[in-house]
Amino acid sequence: MAYRTVLVVLFDGVQSLDVTGPVEVFTGADIQAGEPGETYRIRTASLDGAPVRTSSGLTLVPDHALAEAPAPHSLLVPGGRGTRDPDPRVIDWLREHGPRADRLVSVCTGAILLAEAGLLDGRRVTTHWAYCDRLARDHPAIEVDPDPIYVRDGHVATSAGVTAGIDLALALVEEDLGRDAALSVARYLVVFLRRPGNQAQFSAQLSAQTARREPLREVQHWITEHPGEDLCVESLAARARLSPRHFARAFQSETGMTPGRYVDTVRLEHARRLLEDTTEGVEQIARSSGYGTPEAMRRAFIRTLGSAPAEYRRRFRPTPAK
Repeated sequence: MAYRTVLVVLFDGVQSLDVTGPVEVFTGADIQAGEPGETYRIRTASLDGAPVRTSSGLTLVPDHALAEAPAPHSLLVPGGRGTRDPDPRVIDWLREHGPRADRLVSVCTGAILLAEAGLLDGRRVTTHWAYCDRLARDHPAIEVDPDPIYVRDGHVATSAGVTAGIDLALALVEEDLGRDAALSVARYLVVFLRRPGNQAQFSAQLSAQTARREPLREVQHWITEHPGEDLCVESLAARARLSPRHFARAFQSETGMTPGRYVDTVRLEHARRLLEDTTEGVEQIARSSGYGTPEAMRRAFIRTLGSAPAEYRRRFRPTPAK
């Protein structure tokens, strides 16, 4: 099998984990294969070949100047503070060389550099949640989806912030080398095999604010860990030792969500994960997620996601390696 060259573009202000996370994944795949350089050859390049200083203060020494870098199979553009005011020469290089790559990959705000180079027009992409509005505003020809942790559109792959680059890199390894190879790398790095790309950038607990008071925080954790339980306001209020009216008002004030909306979000997230990661039947998932019946879960999925659970599973559950 021919190796694939992965070229990582470096610049001052790059986010170090945007670089090292995917690089560790691709290097791990190479190690698992048993021969260095057999599957992936990682190369880094900066504008002039000079060392760059990351946003955290680390110094990275590139292998090449961009003008002398080898033609890549996968061109990876990380993000970081350096994407806010990029050197025009980096954009020019991406504009010229990006179309020649078999695969364009961005991590976090690296999507901004690809967009500036005109390489994302007509594509569905994502980036760090804090920059999705800016990307959509500055580049109306791009469809920006703020929810997923990564998005694949043809040969273009974009990911959300920081650690999502690891998830995307694992997905690319699975595509290139199969699920067993990706699983071996994930085990070596002690991470999940991969979170599905459609998984939200925020879990229910991150979407909501964390309550200040301990009883309300405990209720938040209880909801997340027990989506199939009785989660009516009266039951939750009793757990927090508050009256239902006081509980509902305090919960919304401190989390930014009503108890009902928080419960709905947790249950939907739980059901999505089971559909993506297990072979459990829809009826069983509906019960364990707190919907009670498949029809109630179907209505929730259509209302929020625009597709029924069975269709959602067909679209998003990873296909087992043959």
